Amino acid sequence: MPTDQIQYIYKEENFRNSEPNYFKEEDLKEGEMIINIGPQHPSTHGVLRLEVLTDGEIVKEIIPHMGYLHRCFEKHAENLPYNQTIPFVDRMDYLAAMNSEHIYCMGVEQLMGMEDKIPPRIEYIRVLVAELNRIASHFVAVGTYGLDIGAFTPFLWLMRDREHINRMLEWVSGARMLYNYIWVGGLFYDLPVGFEEKCQEFSSYLKPKLQELQKIIIENKIFIQRTANVGVLPLDLALNYGISGPMLRGSGLRYDLRRVDGYSVYPELEFDIPIGKGEMGTTGDCWDRAYVRVMECYESLRIIDQCLEKLLGEHKRTRDFNPQALVPKKIRPKAMDLYVRGESPKGELGFFFRSTGTYDLPFRCKGRSPCFVNLSVISEIAKGTMIADLVAILGSIDIVMGEIDR
Repeated sequence: MPTDQIQYIYKEENFRNSEPNYFKEEDLKEGEMIINIGPQHPSTHGVLRLEVLTDGEIVKEIIPHMGYLHRCFEKHAENLPYNQTIPFVDRMDYLAAMNSEHIYCMGVEQLMGMEDKIPPRIEYIRVLVAELNRIASHFVAVGTYGLDIGAFTPFLWLMRDREHINRMLEWVSGARMLYNYIWVGGLFYDLPVGFEEKCQEFSSYLKPKLQELQKIIIENKIFIQRTANVGVLPLDLALNYGISGPMLRGSGLRYDLRRVDGYSVYPELEFDIPIGKGEMGTTGDCWDRAYVRVMECYESLRIIDQCLEKLLGEHKRTRDFNPQALVPKKIRPKAMDLYVRGESPKGELGFFFRSTGTYDLPFRCKGRSPCFVNLSVISEIAKGTMIADLVAILGSIDIVMGEIDR
């Protein structure tokens, strides 16, 4: 190959999007301005900076600069045995660690060919804790979204109720946010005695609270005015960008990997897939995305109730049940490439593995994170909006920067 065609040779046009400043002051026309939003802005969640070119108060162009958290998940995963990577998986989306653990462990179990051997009680516990974590993640998404556009009280209410979930998951795992609870082939420990009954009490407590949440946020007149017809993401654009999760469902497509792929025990459970229908504005606007997240909390509670019924009945605890009975002492899969995906609260979370069959470490481990892909569409849906709406659009995407920097 001629040396001038090698990709790593520096060419200014190839690296322009990576430069600290994409827009140059000398190129500005009359009335135009360059504004940096973040990383200090609360809605930018850490290291994200939006470089915005404006014409008055109208957003003309946006370049997201995603910063760097130095997590290095993929390189850690390629230097550790498969089972020792689970604590690093927790740190990708630290608001939904159980969901990430579940999907990662499913991938390694498929590499080992043991995905059909996992006892049903373990599968129901995994789904139970993953759905609890989904509600907790959506509470942060909806609560901070209210903060972004000026509503303070709902945030306090949601943090109060999320605290109950955090305490239950801490009771299960011993950790508050980064659990390391779901292991390859099993679990760290069975549910504590009395957990199922406490979880039933919580479910009964939360249902009326969700109705309050719906009234105070989703049906609030000011909230509707700030979010309806704002940041509209048409379905064809969402599909072209590979958007997933509540963002895609907010645009009207009933697509959820828990149903599409039917992994774990989800095929045995009854739940609906809420979608945006443009009830308050245009299908795919910010209101639809928030609406889908709130409705998904109801559905997660339905799933939790069904799991508890199974865990107290058909698959109840027994003295001889050992959740670590199938945990392999050594993981060395045969040579293969494998991609496994699942539905995290933010969308499709996937892991690609390449095993050579000769080492206990993956030759390659890559994470496909929904936040990274979903954020990519902001340049399209925020173009032409007011600056004040830009924060509303960004908040509706629901990003965690730890998952974007892998």
